[in-house]
Amino acid sequence: MNAGFDIGFLFWLFLLLMIFLWPQYRIKALQGARLSLIKKLEKKLNCRVVTLIHRQERIGLFGIPFYKYIDIEDSEQVLRAIRMTPQDMPIAIIIHTPGGLVLAAAQIALALKDHKAKTIAIIPHYAMSGGTLIALAADEVWMDQHAVLGPVDPQLSDPRYGGIPAVSLLKVIKEKGASKVKDELLVLGDIAEKAIKQMENLVYELTKDKLGEEKARELARIMVEGRWTHDYPITVDEAKKLGLPIKTEIPEEVYHLMELYPQPAAIRPSVEFVPAPYAPPRTRRTQQKSLFSLDEED
Repeated sequence: MNAGFDIGFLFWLFLLLMIFLWPQYRIKALQGARLSLIKKLEKKLNCRVVTLIHRQERIGLFGIPFYKYIDIEDSEQVLRAIRMTPQDMPIAIIIHTPGGLVLAAAQIALALKDHKAKTIAIIPHYAMSGGTLIALAADEVWMDQHAVLGPVDPQLSDPRYGGIPAVSLLKVIKEKGASKVKDELLVLGDIAEKAIKQMENLVYELTKDKLGEEKARELARIMVEGRWTHDYPITVDEAKKLGLPIKTEIPEEVYHLMELYPQPAAIRPSVEFVPAPYAPPRTRRTQQKSLFSLDEED
């Protein structure tokens, strides 16, 4: 009886330890792999590498994904990293985010702009809204050929409708007439007008040194005026036409690093492929020669 009791107790103890310790082990293992790859990338680029990557990681006890956006905690950490970097050392920031708080994104962007050495924004997939704002502050923007940026037009938070484009709100007030809308809407319209001016001035300040005053003013107007929906993908070609200093050469280590920020595992994967690069197709003559050589070896 005692032996059976001891085995059962040990089994349940082992199971509880696995439930609580295994997720922590996985997190530590991922963090270690990330830091190792970041150090390798820093050595290759000869600069400090900072990541601002927001994905859903399902590594908790119940596998609940956490939705991440640029927040004050992010700005505190990035500002700390910039502050700890010598002014003569370049900084590369890898951005992968849907956006977030304007305050936090603006703090990061301004700190990046004030850094004396070269700054690079690396975008392997997408950097929308606040992510674009940060990228605009960098001296260079490295994007994957199919990566995208996004507009930075202000969105007003509404408990009923979510984010309301500030430009669209002003358009509604103008079309209906100030005398025909509620005071609540007029107050929101005043806030929207201020938000648009503030964002336009911020984009201008971030880009005037590298684009010149005229082009910076034009870019600020285009990015803020509501020309597109807030989730509109600004491609590499469009970004170049806007005058942004875009390069499309991204180190392979960046893509490897993104793999260490896993999305939550679904019951059925939505995308599957053989995870290996394929060589270009060879000519018929080369194929025959290869087969012949194989026969000889046999």
